[in-house]
Amino acid sequence: MLLCGPSGSGKSLLAARSGLPVLRLDDFYKEGTDPTLPTVPQSSDIDWDHPGSWDADAAVAAIAELCGTGRTRVPVYDLSLSARTGAEAVDIGRTPLFLAEGIFAAELVTRCRELGLLADALCLSRGPVTTFRRRFVRDLREGRKSVPFLLRRGWRLMRQERSVIARQTALGAYACDRDEAMGRLADAAAGRCATARTAA
Repeated sequence: MLLCGPSGSGKSLLAARSGLPVLRLDDFYKEGTDPTLPTVPQSSDIDWDHPGSWDADAAVAAIAELCGTGRTRVPVYDLSLSARTGAEAVDIGRTPLFLAEGIFAAELVTRCRELGLLADALCLSRGPVTTFRRRFVRDLREGRKSVPFLLRRGWRLMRQERSVIARQTALGAYACDRDEAMGRLADAAAGRCATARTAA
């Protein structure tokens, strides 16, 4: 299962409440020193909301390995440092379904579908003002970036939210609110578990 949506839309909270194993796709961000990082137009700020700031190939490889073997190693990324600080093992055992969540998850829909790995792809949407407030409070609490950066980014993302959702749905994710997303997650889990029991 892929779960995307604008930054601050509640993806991580939904993932935690789902009861499914979770792969955090934000851990595949590039390091802050990477020369290929995109910048915000007319600004020197790094555009961390652009897919070019993220390693899609490594994310797909981790998803494929989890689907194939039930385990993989992933980077540990510190958003406040814009750097990878280590690596850790992710082990989902024999669970037939897991959730890969992050703002760029929709970028993987086509590739995961072509590899036969996709159960569903959801885009969580809560409205620009709600998302702005949640994102700013979270980022401030976690010390992700400086306050001026967070305000500039938050204002820009609030104005862009509808286009972000339009892009993610065009890539194949289904836009829904939290309650509908939980229902689709439960349905997918029940379907995959039933399939696994039948196959066994």
